[in-house]
Amino acid sequence: QVQLVESGGGLVQAGGSLRLSCAASGIMFNFNTMAWYRQAPGKQRELVAQISGSTITYSEDVKGRFIISRDSAKGTVNLQMNSLAPEDTAVYYCYADRRTGRRYWGQGTQVTVSS
Repeated sequence: QVQLVESGGGLVQAGGSLRLSCAASGIMFNFNTMAWYRQAPGKQRELVAQISGSTITYSEDVKGRFIISRDSAKGTVNLQMNSLAPEDTAVYYCYADRRTGRRYWGQGTQVTVSS
C-alpha cells in the first residue's frame, strides 16, 4: 500500500516563499510521474507542476516562480514556491503514478497567502 504524505503548507504573506515536500511510503516506488496539483475553493483541481522522467512541466500561472524537484530513489517530490500571491491560496496535493496506470494522491496540505 503506497501512501503519499505532504508537509510544508501554511500561512505566508504575499511575496513570500514556502517549500512543500511529499514523501512516499510503501512497498516500492518506481513512479513514472510525480506532480503537485492544487484546488482552490470553488474551483477544480489543477496541475501545478510535474516531473515525468526527465520532463518537467509547469502551469503558466506558476512558471518562473515555482520549482519542482524529485528524488526518485527516495520517492520524494518537492515544490519550492516563491513570490507567492493570494491567487496561489489552495489545498496542494501530491500525486504519483506508475506505468501500469495506478495513481496515488496525498491527503493535501493547505497553503494560504495573505495580501
